Amino acid sequence: MSDAPPEAPAPSGPGRSRAGSSVTSRAIILAVVAITLFVALAVPVRTWFAQRAEIAQLRADVESTRDRVAALQLEQGRWDDPAYVAAEARRRLHFVLPGEVGYVTLGVQTPEEQVAATEANDDPWFDTLWGAVRESDSPSQDGADGKGSADGKGSADGKGSADGKSSADGKGSADDNGEDKDATAP
Repeated sequence: MSDAPPEAPAPSGPGRSRAGSSVTSRAIILAVVAITLFVALAVPVRTWFAQRAEIAQLRADVESTRDRVAALQLEQGRWDDPAYVAAEARRRLHFVLPGEVGYVTLGVQTPEEQVAATEANDDPWFDTLWGAVRESDSPSQDGADGKGSADGKGSADGKGSADGKSSADGKGSADDNGEDKDATAP
């Protein structure tokens, strides 16, 4: 006989591990519960973070609106001052007081107006040129036959005067001032 003691059979029953399994059933159940909790809490936590971000955005909007209201109240206070109203009327509407002579200089722009005019035309020169070429190639909207006057008010036969006015016979003429001359006019 052999000197080695006989091997005892493997214990079986609840709470005892199997020889080939490295993960116990308790670990699997714990993992399933943890995943279920994670999935169940993911949506409410994401919603909570989204609501916190929305609240922060709304608070910033409220603060900017309060600043705007304060600025408008300050401006309203300025408009309550008769001197400010008179100054703005002079500046914007070119009002003058009785006895004063008002002068308006045509063609002169302030530096702010020059900057605004420059910024308004941000297109490169070649885009402006190409737009003008396209516009000139498009069909005229003035008249179907294209024989109207410069302002589109020519006579029915298309022989109106340069200023769009025509005489009784439909063949009006224009003098140097752009006024019509009739043979019967004194």
